[in-house]
Amino acid sequence: MEFEAIIGLEIHAQLLTKSKMFCSCSADYAGAPPNTHVCPVCLGMPGTLPVINRKAVEYAIMAALALNCEISEYVKFDRKNYPYPDLMKGYQISQYDMPLSRNGWLEIEAQGKRKRIGIIRVHLEEDVAKLKHVTTPEGESYTLIDVNRSGVPLLEIVTKPDLRTPEEARAFLMKLRTILRYLGISSGNMEEGSLRCDANVSVRPLGSDIMPPKVEIKNMNSFKAVYQALEYEINRQIEILKGGGELVQETRGWVEDKGITVPQRTKEYAHDYRYFPEPDLPPLHISREWVEEIRSRLPELPDARRDRFVEQYKLPEYDAGILANSKPLADYFEACLALMEPTPENAKTISNWLLGEFARLLNLTGLEIDQAKVKPEQLVELVRKVERGELTLTLAKRVFEKMFESGRSASEVMAEEGLGVMAGEELKPLVKRVIEENPKAVADYKKGKKQALQFLLGQVMRLTRGQADPQITAALLREELGE
Repeated sequence: MEFEAIIGLEIHAQLLTKSKMFCSCSADYAGAPPNTHVCPVCLGMPGTLPVINRKAVEYAIMAALALNCEISEYVKFDRKNYPYPDLMKGYQISQYDMPLSRNGWLEIEAQGKRKRIGIIRVHLEEDVAKLKHVTTPEGESYTLIDVNRSGVPLLEIVTKPDLRTPEEARAFLMKLRTILRYLGISSGNMEEGSLRCDANVSVRPLGSDIMPPKVEIKNMNSFKAVYQALEYEINRQIEILKGGGELVQETRGWVEDKGITVPQRTKEYAHDYRYFPEPDLPPLHISREWVEEIRSRLPELPDARRDRFVEQYKLPEYDAGILANSKPLADYFEACLALMEPTPENAKTISNWLLGEFARLLNLTGLEIDQAKVKPEQLVELVRKVERGELTLTLAKRVFEKMFESGRSASEVMAEEGLGVMAGEELKPLVKRVIEENPKAVADYKKGKKQALQFLLGQVMRLTRGQADPQITAALLREELGE
């Protein structure tokens, strides 16, 4: 019997507001000593009153619009009650039956196919404190609580159970992160905890329409972890069903170093949280004028930018998709073209550099392109030197490495490192040397084997470390060989 997986995601993204969701404490707590970004409100002191952060609501509307959601006209906050140690108040201010938005969708591409994934809701809530588990050298264990994170605005995105594979889930998360970064409302860094994902997964016989019990998976802190946890859990559930067992609704945690999920607790239902309206916050009226004003400020989003790159610059879809998937990369690409004539040829040349040599060095150093020392005008200068014949492509890559390391211009690197195309009399002795050292290739060429000339040309290029002009070198070789 064949099975299929039913996957839905619950994603939380911290918003990049200056202050927290319901108080004036700074939301930028990264690197701060524990419990220094706190006040009576986010500490959950009795008698304190929350106040809604307008910028957080604006950011949430931006995200909901980018995800094709319907924006609610009337919104209220609710108390979600649960007794966890990272929740000092004993409840979290969230949204339940009147969320900020509903009924959205996001198109993803996985396994070479495009697919639309439904979004049930996008709403606002507050983050909780962070627990730090400590074990002493003597073997004693205890837990510390850092309240700096408590109250930071959180955006929750809940998908429909439209995902069928771990690859689709990973593609959705990566696409969502790209959109949040384009909007400038979240860093989307899973490793830092600013983007978190819980997955609900169940399996059923292929072709069935039943909705079996779902398992929620927690503790996944990377795209790779999400993929591996879903893959493991799907296989675990299939083995249970094949063995005649029954699945139970529960919450399981991903243990990355073992590559398994383990039981944590039975899965809660909505009524377990005893939701009720937050009495200290009035309902919000989201005017249509405000929504349209925010819509008018949305940037060009990744899909639209990809399509424009294909249409405007005639880029292949593959190039356009990779460039548009990173806003800094796409911005760099267009900054380069703004310094050149934006022809399809120039666009493809810049794309080749960005997706080739530039990407290789960025990956090696762990940098993002907006952290690189090479600025758009410097890359354009390098490209023009290749076009004018001042550098071969091989030599240009050597020059670019020096530029990447130091931030110097191509002209400075060439002058200081003695790099440039050899095209004159200095080539003749090298050509004669190669001919003398390779009698077999010379004999092959004279017998009509034209590929022997390419071998000899390669030997000259090797001697000059790529500095010889290929066309001039080939002409000198033919001359010396008596052609």
